[in-house]
Amino acid sequence: MREECKHIGLYLKALGKWLALAGITGVCCGAVGSAFHIGVASATALRGESPWLLWCLPLAGLFIVEFYKFSHTEGQGTNNIIDAVHLGRDISIWLLPAIFIGTLLTHLCGGSAGREGAALQMGGTIGHHVGRLFHLDDRDLRTATLCGMAAFFSALFGTPLAATMFAIMVISVGVFYHAAFIPCFTASMVAYGISLWLGVEPTRFTVAAPTVSAGMLARVALLAVGCALVSVLFCSTLHFADRQFAKWLKNPWVRIVVGGFAVIGLTYLCGTTDYNGAGMGVITAAVEQGQAHPLAFLLKILFTAVTLGTGFKGGEVVPSFFVGATFGCVLGPLLGIPAGFAAALGLVAVFCGATNCPIASMFLSIELFGADGLLFFALCCGISYMLSGYNGLYSSQTILYSKLKAQYINVHTNAHHAGEVHEDAPQAKGSLKE
Repeated sequence: MREECKHIGLYLKALGKWLALAGITGVCCGAVGSAFHIGVASATALRGESPWLLWCLPLAGLFIVEFYKFSHTEGQGTNNIIDAVHLGRDISIWLLPAIFIGTLLTHLCGGSAGREGAALQMGGTIGHHVGRLFHLDDRDLRTATLCGMAAFFSALFGTPLAATMFAIMVISVGVFYHAAFIPCFTASMVAYGISLWLGVEPTRFTVAAPTVSAGMLARVALLAVGCALVSVLFCSTLHFADRQFAKWLKNPWVRIVVGGFAVIGLTYLCGTTDYNGAGMGVITAAVEQGQAHPLAFLLKILFTAVTLGTGFKGGEVVPSFFVGATFGCVLGPLLGIPAGFAAALGLVAVFCGATNCPIASMFLSIELFGADGLLFFALCCGISYMLSGYNGLYSSQTILYSKLKAQYINVHTNAHHAGEVHEDAPQAKGSLKE
């Protein structure tokens, strides 16, 4: 009886520890995330009222490079947060203000970027340092980092369950760290509550799902194939641009100034600011009104690749939403799928292919669009996940099991091809285990 009480006490102690840590992390991420959301929204509105701010993009880029150098965080990003979970590496607290300021300036002056890449970096940094305040050991510190990632994502989008699943599953595809669920979900719910209290509206779309039929399922499957290819194009273009700009323009100040003027030139060539910033208005029009320019998805890929590849700051996930929604909106009607619903499918499917997170993507579809079309979203996510291969936004992400059969491979995204044999692939040093 005494031993049983001891065991129960251990579990209760662990639960209390994680509820306390998750609560503090959720409050911090909810407050900072809400401030960040409001800041980005205000920056976007100000840019709309003052188009001349676009010409300040090169100057903003110089400030971003200098701040990153001053804070000794140059070159750090979402991959570093993933490495902190995989390998137990430290995260500089300076990454928080660096990505916050850098992303705000990018949005204010018209760079094409999202918010959630910044969210993962800021949230992971907050969670990591809250864990240090609790004097957590190495393994628990990694879970604390996941808590922050989930909480900040939840505060920005108002999707606590999808944020929880995404933070846990994006690190190592093929395993689910069950011990992290309660900490991450608690932090997400607290951050979500704080964001609502501070006036941040959750992201929601109104779209009607068609009746389930064999014909519609077949058409949705064809759309999913297209979305998988687009996700590969999106990821490959971003990585290619990053490598080539670094190769051609080794000086970071010159590189970011050239990128700023390139975005200005592209904006004037297109004759619209639809591709600057996050583009949430375009996403909403595609999903709720079924309207999108036929080349919008390609232009957004180009704008985002130039912006992020030359050193401006922000995330890749909202641009993937934009790309998927506009692509689905254009291709869907050609396949006999309602344009708005096809845009919703495209949004989730391209996100899934780019992040390799099918289960998290399905939860995201429920929280963004409701559960009526879940069978269609599940089909899209499954096909997009499989056909996107081993490509992904985050090169530090590992895929532990083959997408072709039940085989352990443990490879990094963007560094593996389906034809390679990895039957004896060693386990990544320091990676989390079930």
